[in-house]
Amino acid sequence: MELRFASPSPDLSALVTTYYLYRSDDRLIEGIERADVGQIRFMLQGTGAVRFADGHEDAAPPIMINGPGTGAASYRVDGPFHCFGVALRPVGWGAIIQQPAHHCADRVTDGGAIFGEEGLKLLESLRRMDSIEAMTAHVEPFLRGRARPVPAEHQQVCEAVRAWLAPTDASPHVATLFDAIPLSSRHVIRLVNQYFGAPPKLLERKFRALRAATALVEGGDPRDVAAPFYDQSHMIREIRHFTGHTPGTIATRMDPVLALTLQSTAYGELDQPDTAQKSRDVA
Repeated sequence: MELRFASPSPDLSALVTTYYLYRSDDRLIEGIERADVGQIRFMLQGTGAVRFADGHEDAAPPIMINGPGTGAASYRVDGPFHCFGVALRPVGWGAIIQQPAHHCADRVTDGGAIFGEEGLKLLESLRRMDSIEAMTAHVEPFLRGRARPVPAEHQQVCEAVRAWLAPTDASPHVATLFDAIPLSSRHVIRLVNQYFGAPPKLLERKFRALRAATALVEGGDPRDVAAPFYDQSHMIREIRHFTGHTPGTIATRMDPVLALTLQSTAYGELDQPDTAQKSRDVA
């Protein structure tokens, strides 16, 4: 198994957090995905399906558009499996996908239908490439050409939500977000749904659980990790819902790909655009 990440060019860092190239030559690949960010996935090799938290299953089209996740999902792929992915910021979702994120949450949308013939030609070109650097250079002109302007007010709300969720020393509270944005709470909720795929209260739960899971993956003291939750059972339920694992299985039998995507340096969805990560290899 190989997983590599690469940073977007500076002019795209407001839309994209990272690119990644995943390769596995196993005959069958099964695993669990955390409640994820919105992504575009180009299936370079392999076919499969994703089962979401509500129990429904979507087949993987050649270009997968994965909406933001509100719970952990499982996947199954007949390999070998090679995939080039684009992890999107909420503004990037609006600019490139141009669909309300909450209409696409916890589901797979056919990227061929969204991107048309240009997207399918891009997929065929990517299938002839070997390196993440070549793929990144090839996909970025497509993303630039596809992106449409996002209203300044919407960008400001997205940045306020990112800043609200980002601190690692406290659990976010919805009232704090509403206080930070000079709009009605109803308007804020509508925009947060449109770009993040879920209302603020669910985002509060999601990122509290993901932050806790990341801390456990990176060796944090479980007693400190449990502090933002009502009690230990609450922490266990929330981590299980958003990662598919309990604190115990995170420590003993974590899916290796999930463990990598829970690292604080993986998708960087709460980092400011100018702090994008450098290319790196994970095997």
